[in-house]
This record gives sequence, structure tokens and C-alpha cells, in this order.
Amino acid sequence: MKIERKFDNYDLYPTKEISGFDDQVWGCTEYVKAELATRIQKELEIKKKVAVCFDFYPGVYKEELEGLIKELQPVFTLDTEACAKTEEELKEEFADFITDDRVFGIICHKKLDNFFDPAKMEEVKKALEEKEEGLIIVYGVGASLFAEPDIYVYCNMPRWEIQLRYRAGMPNWHSTNYDDPILTKYKRGFFIEWRLADRHKKAHYNCFDYVIDSKNKGKLKMITGDAFRAGIDKISREPFRMEPYFDPGVWGGHWMQTNFGLDPEKENFAWSFDGVPEENCVNMKFGDVILQMPAIDVVLYRPRQLLGERVHGRFGAEFPIRFDLLDTMDGGNLSLQVHPLTEYIQDNFGMHYTQDESYYILDADEEEETFVYLGVKNDVDKEAFERDLRKSEKGEIPFPAETYVNKVPVKKHDHILIPAGTIHCSGKNTMVLEISATPYIFTFKLWDWGRLGLDGIPRPIHVEHGLKNIQWDRNTDWIYDNLVGQQKTLEEGEGYMVERTGLHDREFIDIHRYTVKGAYEVDMDDSVNMMNLVEGSHVLIESLDGSFDRFTIHFAETAIVPAYVGRYRIVSEHNEEIKLVVASIRR
Repeated sequence: MKIERKFDNYDLYPTKEISGFDDQVWGCTEYVKAELATRIQKELEIKKKVAVCFDFYPGVYKEELEGLIKELQPVFTLDTEACAKTEEELKEEFADFITDDRVFGIICHKKLDNFFDPAKMEEVKKALEEKEEGLIIVYGVGASLFAEPDIYVYCNMPRWEIQLRYRAGMPNWHSTNYDDPILTKYKRGFFIEWRLADRHKKAHYNCFDYVIDSKNKGKLKMITGDAFRAGIDKISREPFRMEPYFDPGVWGGHWMQTNFGLDPEKENFAWSFDGVPEENCVNMKFGDVILQMPAIDVVLYRPRQLLGERVHGRFGAEFPIRFDLLDTMDGGNLSLQVHPLTEYIQDNFGMHYTQDESYYILDADEEEETFVYLGVKNDVDKEAFERDLRKSEKGEIPFPAETYVNKVPVKKHDHILIPAGTIHCSGKNTMVLEISATPYIFTFKLWDWGRLGLDGIPRPIHVEHGLKNIQWDRNTDWIYDNLVGQQKTLEEGEGYMVERTGLHDREFIDIHRYTVKGAYEVDMDDSVNMMNLVEGSHVLIESLDGSFDRFTIHFAETAIVPAYVGRYRIVSEHNEEIKLVVASIRR
């Protein structure tokens, strides 16, 4: 098939410029060391004893920071891992959250100090208090639990980089699981380590004297805590983009390679994550220095400004919307799957809402008919369905999906709604903008077309979970009445049209599509807006009161407009008609 290259303007490395702090940023390891040494010397001139904490997010390379710490010439150092419970003790303590499943665990509700042995902690705290003079450095995960720092340095790390480090052989924190499958490492990070570390970080944002960007090995960068907080505050009040990342897959295609200028030597790219604050980073530019900080910091530090009062009141410091791209152009079908019902995810995994979603067809092959698999067929034989599904799980037969599941023809700009409990998957030769709620790990794969994963291992299948969640009444008639072709025109005038394209009543996300040739003003109704330009070379987001500079979104880029903005103007240039899909949280 021929994939058309559209506009060639997708920005792979978006930045947000932060002014007023150019003298509070250090762009290489040597400058970082020099600034810390100077600050420490000033403190030592005032007091005999100075305590410095280097607090790590799990996944920071300890050895890299140890080299820096050694050059600061402390009289005493403490690696927090020396006080950690043993690896076996931690496995036992967290066993109920890790579970025996390959993919799914239970969200851990504990705090970071549960990683450590209380007796060892008390012993170390006493030893630190007895030191009467000189530079004392405590470093590692949870460093600030051990001493009240005179200088607090937080070493930051986005989750996507952690996953890449897992793939390269890094174990989980205080573990020796170097050779464990990536799913095993990710599960412990997702359900335990990141939850505990985020709670700890959230409680200490206002204490940071410095924040280190440790994303790129051998290239430490640092800003003051004041600059960091000002940067996060600015981002939470203006439109912004996150740095996207891309990943191959067994069903992956080549649309993104062609349109985004990705590595042509790679076999494929299946996913693009351009709208996942939990894992993406935001690039803050101070003068000539760019720091890559976890986007989750915006959610945790400024949730009200970002989300809006009513959305924050409902979800707390969680970003409830996720945008990503699924590329099957010249690829294959996604796995046939279903997402858990709300009560099921609450009862079994400790999440308080589930992954309702939708497929917006950003592009599709025009030379042949393209499909989305959706819902069961009318009068489906449930017992035969279950029997064949179990046989396919054992490798006895290929699952006859088309016998039981509807194939819904789709074309560019169709929007298919997929409330949890609806069996579904995208077919080959489509480019899908997936708009969903955030619990993105909870996908029950039912059938994967007999494929192995890229690692040569069969991909996880969850037939038992899936069968407990498939809604059998979502048949052919029901999906066409409720999930397919649900767009409604709300407003139309010269140069604009506003349509509501979803979502279903069971889903808390609302989607509007703005077709604009000129300008149109949007009232945000106290909700964060996440958006993607699905037609046109670019669009401008303008402030009505001049509180932020014109913001450009290029074709297929995802952006966030914080609820703090209140109202904004969509502007198309050069007489170009654009289409912008915008998600918000409905009342």
C-alpha cells in the first residue's frame, strides 16, 4: 500500500520556554558539581555541620550520582539502600500487590518508608545526629526520610526512560532481577515503586533546593527548586505539549515512520504516546539549556490549575484522559480485547475508574475496505464463543473472530466509541487516535491472531478476566445504535462547525470536533482540554486576554490546554480548513 506523507512538520522535541531563571540552571555535570560545591561551602561558613540529601526517584543510576557525591568530599555518606529491607522481605511484604499474574497487580497504598527496616533507620538517624561537623550526604531513594537536609537535591526521572533502562538490563529498586522479563519489572514499578515514590515526591515539592535532570546518562543537568516550581507553574497555566515516544509492536505499521520522520531502519512503529503525562516528559527551556522533567510533576504539583476544580474534585491529582496513536498501516490487526468494568477494576486491582475508550480514525487505506472489530454478533452462541476462545488459548485452533465479532467498516474521521466491557480491536491499515481514560495497563487480550511478541514469547492472554467482563448484550444492533456514527452537529456558522462525536453515556470523557476556517472561541467549562489536530497543517491556540503566547499545534500532534486558561480561541491560517478533536471531562 502507498502511505501519503502529509505535512512533514511534526515536532518530535517540543519545548516550553521559561524566562527569568537563566542564572539558575546548570547544563552539564561539571557545572552541576561546581554549583553544589559553592553552595555547600557557603553553608559550611555559617554552620559546622551541613546535611545534604540527594533524593532519588527509583530508576536513577546510583553509580553516576555517587561519582558526583564523592567529588564533593563529604566526611560521611549514607546510601539509603543500606537501610532497606532485604530483597526477600520486600517480595514477601509486597506479594499481595505484585500477584502471580504476568501483567496485572494491585495498586499499592503504602508509603515509601515501608521499603526500609525501622531499626536500621533509627540507628542511622542517631548516627547522623551524632556527627558534629563537616559535610554529611545522604543519597538514594527516600533520602529525606533519614535527615532534615540543609540542602535538598531531588534527582528526577520520567517513567518512559525507566522502562528503557529495564529493557537494557536495569533491575527494580533494591532487586537483583536483572534478567526478569520486562513485564515483570514494569509491573513492580507500576503497581508499587512509582506509586510510593510519587507520594513521597508530592509531599516534598516545596522543599527542593535543586532538581537534577538525570534522564540522559553522563549528562546531568540541574535547576534550582524555585526555577523548577516556576516552570511547572507556567506549564500548568498555558497550552503545552509533551515529548512523544514511539514503540514497535507485532502489529505495527509505517504511517508514523513516513509522517513523523522516524527511523526508517526500524521494522515498524506500533504506538505513539504523545498524551500520557504519567510516562512522557515535558521539556523546559531555560536560556540555552533544556531540561527533561516528568510530565506527572505538573499533575502532582499543580492539579487544580491543570485539571480544573471540578475535575480535581473527582479524580484528585490524576490526569484522567489519555491520547495515543495506534499504527496498523501496512501492519496487522490489534489483539482482540476487552477492558474491565468499573466494579471489576475496583474489586480486583484497586483502581477507582476503568479504561473506557474510543477509536478516532485519523487515516485509513483508501484502496481497500478497513474495519474495526466491535461487539458480539446478534444471537451469538455464548457457549460456543467461550469454548472456541479457550481452545484458541491452548493453541488447539485459531479463534474464528469473524464468526462471533462484528467487523465495522471505517474510514477517515469516523469515531468509534468503546465503553469498557465491549469486545473490540482495530483492524489492519488504519491509523487510530485512541482517546481513553488513563488506566492504560488494564487490557484483557482474548486472542492475538496466533502471534508471538517481539521477544519471541507468546503475548499474555487473559481469557478468564475477559469472559467475566464481556457484555453480551452489546451486539450488532446495540453497537450501531450506541457506538457507531454517533456524531451530532451542535453549532454551525460561517467558517465553523462544532460536532459532538462521543463518548457513550457510560464514559466520562466528552469529545468535540471543531471544523474551523477562520476562528472560533471555546469555553472550557472548568475542565482540562486534551486535543489533536486531525486535519490541516497546523492550528493556533490563542489567549483571549494575552496571558500566553500563540501556541501552534501541527498535524497529528497532541496538546493540553490547562483548565486555568478558561477560554481560548482556535485560529486557522491561510484560509485553511482544519479539524481539531478536543477531549474534556463532562459534567
